[in-house]
Amino acid sequence: MLFSQKSKGFFVEMNDHAVMLARTSAPTLPYAIEDLRECPPKDPAALEEAIKAIQPKKSPSGYLHATVGIYPAKRLVRRHSLELKRIKEAGYLAEVCTQQFRIEQDKYTLALLNANDGADFDMAKATQKDVLFCGLPTEDVDQVQATLLESGIYPERLELGSVATLGGVVDCLAFNKSKAPTLMLEIGADATHSFIVSAGGVEASRPIPQGLDAMVPIVQKELGLKDEESARKLFYSNTFDFTGMGPLLIKRLLKELQSSIGFYEVQTGQSVGQVLCAQLSPKLAWLDAAIANALGISGLKLDPVPWLQSRQITMPETLAKTAQDVRWFGLLGLMASYNLTAPAANGAPVSEEKK
Repeated sequence: MLFSQKSKGFFVEMNDHAVMLARTSAPTLPYAIEDLRECPPKDPAALEEAIKAIQPKKSPSGYLHATVGIYPAKRLVRRHSLELKRIKEAGYLAEVCTQQFRIEQDKYTLALLNANDGADFDMAKATQKDVLFCGLPTEDVDQVQATLLESGIYPERLELGSVATLGGVVDCLAFNKSKAPTLMLEIGADATHSFIVSAGGVEASRPIPQGLDAMVPIVQKELGLKDEESARKLFYSNTFDFTGMGPLLIKRLLKELQSSIGFYEVQTGQSVGQVLCAQLSPKLAWLDAAIANALGISGLKLDPVPWLQSRQITMPETLAKTAQDVRWFGLLGLMASYNLTAPAANGAPVSEEKK
C-alpha cells in the first residue's frame, strides 16, 4: 500500500528493552492505529527493517518523521512543592535543582508541569505549588537527536517517555473512575524511578539508586555460579524461573518502596492499592507479580482500548491484544492529547480540542 508521509502519523519509543513503533491513519486526532511493531534496542539492521515495514514508501527527506519518546539514564521527572512567594526570586529554581535534585539547572533542558494535569506551569500566575520538574542533560538532547537521525528517524517532537506514560496512566485511571492511588515503577539497570499516581495526577515521586543490575550478584550467590557474567546472562534470559527467588532479589528495592509508600500513606491517609511496572522486558515480567505480592497489593491491569477511544484514537481488534501488554503504554501515552475541554470520563462524549 502506498501513502504519502503527511497523510499518516508515526510514533517511536526507545527504551532500555526495545524500540516500539506505531503508524496512525492521520498525523493529528482523530485517527486509527494501523500498525504496531517492535525490535531489539541497539540493533541498527532490525530498526531499519522495522522502519521499512511501518513506512513502506520512504518520505522525500528519507527520514521517518515521528513523535519520539525516550528514557535517558539521567532523566529528571520529580514532583516538588514550590514556595510560591519565592517563585519570582532570581536563583530560586536553580536552588531547588541543586538542593532537591542534585543537578545544575544550567546544564539541563527543563520544563515545569502542573502535577495534577500535566499542563505547563505558568510562572507569571504561579497559582499552583505542586509541580513536576521534567528534563534531561542538554548534552543528552544533542546526542539523542544525532542518534535518531543516524537511525533514519527525524524527531518532530521529542518527549520523555516517563512523562507520556504518567500522563496516560493518570488519564486512564480518571477514565475508569479508579480512586486507588497506584505505584508506578520504571525499573532500569542502575536505578528505579518510583511514582505514586492517582486519577488526580502525580502524587509523589522518588528515584531509587537500585535497579536490575543490583539483583545479579544475589543470583550468582544463590545459584552458586562461578562469575557475575554467567549470573547476568541467566538473569536477563528466559531460561530460568526466578519466581521462587523473587522475594530475595527484590528485598533491598522493596525496603525503599515500603518506605516511600509508608511516607505517602501517613501524609495523605490514603492507601496505595495497586502497582504497575511500566518498563520491563517480557523476560523479566515475573518481577511485576513478585513486587505486588511482596507489597500485598494487586498488579494493575489497564485495558487501553476504551480509554483511547475516549481520546479519539481507535484500533482494530487485531492490534488490541498487542496493545494490552503494558509495555506499549508509553507509546500509547505519546499518542493521546489531553488539552480537551473536559477530562475523559467513562462513557462521556469527548469534547473538541481547544484551538
